[in-house]
Amino acid sequence: MTAATLVGLQSVPGLVILYGGIVKKKWAVNSAFMSLYAFAAVWLCWVTWAYNMSFGDKLLPLWGKAKPALGQKFLLKQAALPATTHKFHSGDIETPMATPLYPMATMVYFQCVFAAITLILIAGSLLGRMNIRAWMAFVPLWLTFSYTVTAFSIWGGGFLFQWGIMDYSGGYVIHLSAGVAGFTAAYWVGPRSTKDRERFPPNNLLLMLVGAGLLWLGWAGFNGGDPYAANTDSSLAVLNTNICAATSLLVWTCLDVIFFKKPSVIGAVQGMITGLVCITPGAGLVQGWAAIAMGVLSGSIPWFTMMVVHKRSRLLQKVDDTLGVFHTHAVAGFLGGATTGLFAEPTLCSLFLPVTNSRGAFYGSPGGVQFLKQVVGALFVIGWNLVVTTIICLVIRIVIPLRMPDEELVVGDDAVHGEEAYALWGDGEKYEFTQHGSSDDTQHGHNLYPSAAATAAVQSA
Repeated sequence: MTAATLVGLQSVPGLVILYGGIVKKKWAVNSAFMSLYAFAAVWLCWVTWAYNMSFGDKLLPLWGKAKPALGQKFLLKQAALPATTHKFHSGDIETPMATPLYPMATMVYFQCVFAAITLILIAGSLLGRMNIRAWMAFVPLWLTFSYTVTAFSIWGGGFLFQWGIMDYSGGYVIHLSAGVAGFTAAYWVGPRSTKDRERFPPNNLLLMLVGAGLLWLGWAGFNGGDPYAANTDSSLAVLNTNICAATSLLVWTCLDVIFFKKPSVIGAVQGMITGLVCITPGAGLVQGWAAIAMGVLSGSIPWFTMMVVHKRSRLLQKVDDTLGVFHTHAVAGFLGGATTGLFAEPTLCSLFLPVTNSRGAFYGSPGGVQFLKQVVGALFVIGWNLVVTTIICLVIRIVIPLRMPDEELVVGDDAVHGEEAYALWGDGEKYEFTQHGSSDDTQHGHNLYPSAAATAAVQSA
């Protein structure tokens, strides 16, 4: 329950205030509210039908049967996970147990906050233009037809679990899914207004850093809670999480300094996030040296895809992924799952997934098989999210426009909610002419910085 609360704090207030601070002033309220709404909506859907679709009785090899997770009988029974999913701590000895020693209600709570943060991560791709009513419909539909499938397939005893795919705490189920779904939805919703794409300065970097801090420390619950016990596996997962995040942040910052001559605060947060995402699928499965290696990769490869590949790809340029969720979550999540297939230590694997004789490729045969399994599992998650997210968006737009009307895009929060974030005049122009903000938008990616032409035009005016 403590771990679940830490994960919940990552969303509310963590991502609520991170989104509220990192976007342009006129979108601060709307961005924060998208997160708050998703957190509430997922809760009701989760206990009504989605939990059992993810962790209940099998309906299909990739899906559980929908039924409520409510009632006194339910709340008093013990949690029933797929047989031998984990080994649990008993005194000083780790012993295999099929049933954790806590009420099922705790399991529902713990897994709900994971589902909620996945939807909130998707919102990061859609900030600044998605119709709030379309978002309100998108959340329960995507939870029902996408999240529950990947959760059951990989965690709930589905076909990927039985095949031996290892996703310790959601690199695939949460981050790869969110990155692909966010990018796909961003394509169908369409881009922000031209003015917003050219000029999208963060309205409060310090507030953004508060949210980032909650995200980082909350990850102790995200990865530390997944053994369902305070055991060796849990302690190692928390330690590896911090090692990888710190390494990734430092690598990203060093690359910014080397190539752009200045350390970016937003870049540092991006590096922190990619490190946290990358270690997630293998947090309790790898040793400390591997966590450092994964941090080096997560601080450099997503940096390269965001700063170099994104600028040269017509597809990536066409799709307006507001906060670069594709790079920070899809790329980093895939990277984490693949490297888990390389670095997973056999003894730790046996604590987590005794169903198969799993081990990373670095530990000999049949490690290469595990790496291939990890890649195939990722391809399933990518394909499912591309197709299902597309269908959901096409269905919603029959009834509700996916994109806000142009008049709302011009005004922002006041038009959409009748509220504004700050009692200040204008849209932050007074603070836009900083030495850091006058650079070309290729400097730090993220679509947050102005183009050189836009800056020159404003300065001359």
